[in-house]
Amino acid sequence: MLSILIPTYDYTCYKLVLDLHEQAERLGIPYEIIVAEDGSRAQVNVIANHKITELSNCKHLVRKGNVGRSAIRNVLIEESQGDWLLFMDADGKVVREDFLHKYWEASKEHEVVCGGIKTPDSCPNPQKRLRWMYEKDYEEKHGYVSEQFRSFCFLIKREVAERIRFDERYRHYGFEDVQFGIDLQDAGIQVVGIDNPLENQDLEDNAVFLKKTEEAIRTAYEFRQDIGQHITLSRLYQKYQMWGWVMRLFFQLFHAPMQQQLTSDKPSLFWFSVYKLCYYAHLS
Repeated sequence: MLSILIPTYDYTCYKLVLDLHEQAERLGIPYEIIVAEDGSRAQVNVIANHKITELSNCKHLVRKGNVGRSAIRNVLIEESQGDWLLFMDADGKVVREDFLHKYWEASKEHEVVCGGIKTPDSCPNPQKRLRWMYEKDYEEKHGYVSEQFRSFCFLIKREVAERIRFDERYRHYGFEDVQFGIDLQDAGIQVVGIDNPLENQDLEDNAVFLKKTEEAIRTAYEFRQDIGQHITLSRLYQKYQMWGWVMRLFFQLFHAPMQQQLTSDKPSLFWFSVYKLCYYAHLS
């Protein structure tokens, strides 16, 4: 049995469920789709998502409190029935007619499979350009097929998911998937990448993405002893730590102009990299 598991927070994913339901029916295997609200505040989204209960084999969980990105996935593991668990973020869009079929075929050979993230071909809005440029740059460097674990969309064997849980210390945004990937690696479980992405539909405005990036960097700094060697930013800071005082001074003097540049219609990935490194140094 396949369990399709979608954690969400203040986001409507009815269309995603509708597309998945159609493919699951065609696939002809036992399945369930569960959407879990992690303390969503916007009732308009909760009400819209509840419509999935009108579809066969679909369940909608509404949790009043926000437990975080790791804990809500563990809740979904406990609530599901399938031998195979297909996790995905609520802001994904199905772009391939054989999306579920490809994952189901991959389950015959592998225990953990990541399908990748597709970024829209064109930027939907100049005010969303920073996130779009960042994701496009990653896509061009790594492609969809990567052995690096990313939690946007992945298939995992139930017995593996029950043995290696998401670390619930990670309550805030960022890097819980890096920790999970490390835990899989330590257990000798291979992550296999296949060309089967979902498209990211929720590119944040530049200012929002910059705030989320700062939150992720704070998470990286908090758990640097656990995941630091697996994060490029942390390794880069360690390499140039002797110049940390320069980075901190630079951030103190120029963080406002850098923020202005990065939230403009023409943000620079170079200055984004500088900002991230100096912000990390600022935390130290």
